[in-house]
Amino acid sequence: MKAIILVISLFIISPLIAHSQGYRKDTFSTVIVHKDPRFDELAALQTKINKKAFLSRSHFFRGFRVQAANTQNRDEANAIKAELLQRFPDQKSYLLYQSPNFRVRIGNFLTQKDAFQLRKKISALYPGKGIYIVPDIVEHTPSADEVYEEDVYEQDLYEQDIQDK
Repeated sequence: MKAIILVISLFIISPLIAHSQGYRKDTFSTVIVHKDPRFDELAALQTKINKKAFLSRSHFFRGFRVQAANTQNRDEANAIKAELLQRFPDQKSYLLYQSPNFRVRIGNFLTQKDAFQLRKKISALYPGKGIYIVPDIVEHTPSADEVYEEDVYEQDLYEQDIQDK
C-alpha cells in the first residue's frame, strides 16, 4: 500500500518540480555562431566548380532556333525538313508536333545574331512564309578553348579577390 501511494505521489509531484525549475520562453532566444570568413570564400569557389561541372556534362542551353514552317500538313513539314537538311547539312533540324500544327525548326544558336544569318538565307528560299527566330533549349558542346578561357577568367577574378582582401 505504501508503494502505491509513493508511485501516485511521484506522478503528481514530478510535473510540479519540473515546472518550478524555471522554464521560460525567453531562455531560448538566439544562438550566435562564430565562423571563419574563409568559409564564404570556399562556398563561392565550390559554387563555381559545381556550375562548371554541370555545364561540362550538360549540353543543353537556352538559345535560339529558326522556325521555317508552321503547318497542319505533316507531309509538307517533312518535305520542308528534308529540303533544309539538304541545303544546310551542317545544321540540325527538328520536326515538332504541337496539336494541331507541325513546326520545322533548324539550328542550335546561343545568340540571336547567329540565328539571324540563317534566317536571312531561309527567307530567301521561302519568300512570303513566316520565318522566325524562336527561343528554345538548344544543344551545344563547349569547345576546349571556351572552357579554358572561362577557367582563366575565373582564376583571374579569384586572384583579384584574394589580393583585394
